[in-house]
Amino acid sequence: MDELVEESSPMPPIRPGMYSGANVVSAPPMQTQYNSPSLSRKPLLNPIETASNTAIVNANKATPKSSHHTPNFFTPLGSPIRKAIQLTKLDPQDAWLPITESRNGNAYYAAFHTLCSGIGIQALILPVAFTILGWTWGIISLTVAFVWQLYTLWLLVKLHESTENGMRYSRYLQLFSATFGEKRGKIFTLFPIMYLSGGTCVALIIVGGSTMKLFYQIVCGGHGCTAKPLTNVEWYLVFTCAAVVLSQLPNLNSIAGVSLIGAVTAIGYCTIMWLVSVTEGRLDGVSYNPVKENDNMAMIFSVLNALGIMAFAFRGHNLTLEIQATMPSTEKNPSHVPMWVGVKVAYAIIAMCLFPLAIGGYWAYGHKIPVNGGMLTAIYQYHGRDTSQFVLALTSLLVIINAVSSFQIYGMPMFDDMESKYTKRKNKPCPWWLRSGFRAMFGFGCFFIAVAIPFLGSFAGLIGGIAVPVTFAYPCFMWLKIKKPKKYGIMWWLNWGLGLSGMILSVVLIAAGLYVVIDTGIEVSFFKPH
Repeated sequence: MDELVEESSPMPPIRPGMYSGANVVSAPPMQTQYNSPSLSRKPLLNPIETASNTAIVNANKATPKSSHHTPNFFTPLGSPIRKAIQLTKLDPQDAWLPITESRNGNAYYAAFHTLCSGIGIQALILPVAFTILGWTWGIISLTVAFVWQLYTLWLLVKLHESTENGMRYSRYLQLFSATFGEKRGKIFTLFPIMYLSGGTCVALIIVGGSTMKLFYQIVCGGHGCTAKPLTNVEWYLVFTCAAVVLSQLPNLNSIAGVSLIGAVTAIGYCTIMWLVSVTEGRLDGVSYNPVKENDNMAMIFSVLNALGIMAFAFRGHNLTLEIQATMPSTEKNPSHVPMWVGVKVAYAIIAMCLFPLAIGGYWAYGHKIPVNGGMLTAIYQYHGRDTSQFVLALTSLLVIINAVSSFQIYGMPMFDDMESKYTKRKNKPCPWWLRSGFRAMFGFGCFFIAVAIPFLGSFAGLIGGIAVPVTFAYPCFMWLKIKKPKKYGIMWWLNWGLGLSGMILSVVLIAAGLYVVIDTGIEVSFFKPH
């Protein structure tokens, strides 16, 4: 934990052995590279030679104390009573890592990043859940999931900075480890967070590459330019190259414009899809009766699968603390204020996209909604001939741009993790060529997985169930551990209830994923993407 000193001292007290080495700033222990100061945009502390220590001590003794002295640091978040203003030492590694090296974010940037990470392709299959749950339970489940995840998002925003010690927890894994210990952090959150970042990037390559192929067919289909079309693997490679080039932007704040483009395109294709579906009218023979399975066990797992679709439609909690870490924070202007403003704006827009998409899509297609691809497949399957080719091409283009943009923000935690291992070992920032190499290696590593294991999507429900607590359960438990609300009070009951419900939901979704894998089987085909 960072050392705290009072403002009345002109400088931190010197303890024996404090400057015993040649360098004062050294790599922190394992996992403490994630400890964020309140603001790390100040110049890094320069190494102080041992020979100058005596002079520093003498100067400290000779300088009279002054109550008007103002230290050259930004003040971190202090206690509500403000009996004493406390300062935290700077962690140099935060100034070297892509998530925290720039802290000039604002509410607009927060809204852009939250929108880009919160709306995705997974929302396009929401009408599929309605075919199992029906109108009433479908709308109720979607509303409950939306309010639930918005509440846990608020918890994360409030937990980002401590009012007791001024610490800022700039990464999800850091907050969980600080709350429950590093060992539990690695066991319970390391894999889900890596999956939500790396696994999402793999899925984006598959979706983006496939949509590129579709866009090419729409634009060039009638002009004789499809004599030698590219294969699926080649389209994946084209998408990956575009994503890797864009990933060279240095830090999370620098991709705010990219996130804005991703947010606008996501809003665009969601709106186009439900508008086309509604304006074209319902299909003939549409039924809204919930799909019934032959036996009770299959019906139970179908319902669980529908609930899983609702849960997976909301994503981005693994990026909330990282987004908030890009903002400056002082005692008078804590970062949670602009962050929550950005989040509220973003989720108001997300609600205006997801609810019409789910309700309008189910109204138009009913039980005929394609299980694979959802709304994206339905648009081309049912309206490919009677809808303008320009509209179809524009929809595909928006999906592609959104996928490339989303790749950047979901890849950023992985870039940060790779660079932190270098800075921890070498105690210096990554050179530009190594940073570029890390990002290219990650991008083409995701491409290799997408090509080598095309059946990985069959395990999406199983692996997704493991990641559900990151959104629906862990924030509640961390709030209980850190804030310690009054026992048997409203917040105590609410967080225990939601936390336990989130864990139960995770378990049943994992069970449902196993059932689907065992019941339907998996077509194993290495290096043969469909």
